[in-house]
Amino acid sequence: MFQPIMDNSGILYVVATPIGNLSDLSERARMIISEADLVLCEDTRQTIRLLKAYGITAKTRSFHEHNENRLLRWVLQQLSDGQNIVLVSDAGTPLISDPGFPLVREARNQGFRVSPVPGPNAAIAALSVSGIPCHRFCFEGFLPSQAKRRQKALHTLRNESRTLVFHESSHRIEECLKDMADVLGSDRPVMVGREITKIHETFFLGDLGEALHFTCSDENQRKGEFVLVVGGNPDVDLEWQRACELLDRLRPSLPSSEASRIVSETFSVNRKRLYRRMIEREND
Repeated sequence: MFQPIMDNSGILYVVATPIGNLSDLSERARMIISEADLVLCEDTRQTIRLLKAYGITAKTRSFHEHNENRLLRWVLQQLSDGQNIVLVSDAGTPLISDPGFPLVREARNQGFRVSPVPGPNAAIAALSVSGIPCHRFCFEGFLPSQAKRRQKALHTLRNESRTLVFHESSHRIEECLKDMADVLGSDRPVMVGREITKIHETFFLGDLGEALHFTCSDENQRKGEFVLVVGGNPDVDLEWQRACELLDRLRPSLPSSEASRIVSETFSVNRKRLYRRMIEREND
């Protein structure tokens, strides 16, 4: 449903900030922050350091996961009064594993203009240099901190054919890689990006077993912030290809519904997806 923009109201800018190298703050981001009536920060101390580096003087207020619901109505009132507000996180693009979603959703629902100021994003930065297929990917953010819940989450991703992208902290990187190797397979390709765009930036490309050994053998490789880019399950696509080959052989002699049922029962693929493929082939 189209939501008309309210007249004479302020604008909520969602502004991406550097993930490490301060030079990555865009010229437009600097201008928007400088001219804003208020900057909402995940951590004001972190944002003020960034602003000082660029000589920007701006009114800031803390806005994070512990107070965003309490401050939500107040922020919306400021927008209604015509105030232009910037939302930033400590690093990267807001809302991507960071606070801000309730505010953006409610601002949209109430007809305020919400405008992105794009820039750095750790997940996309890591994906772009991983050497792992990135035309289709699935961003999972942080896995659960508890071992059993983390392993359960990984089990649900075992058959995902798209490349998987995760965030992880120094406190859990070793345990996370171990669980990934156990659940997804130690031979699954992975790129471990550490401290991306920062002084101690490192990238390790290999399989999960090798990545676990590399990380465990060097204490320095367990420090900092991590992005893990994990290859998808190649067997899933292979199974679909085999299912399609059988479907094509059955198509001339069986009705579409019967052929798709047989192939669906033979392979772990969706029957409706097979049926749609047969209909598309017939239409061609």
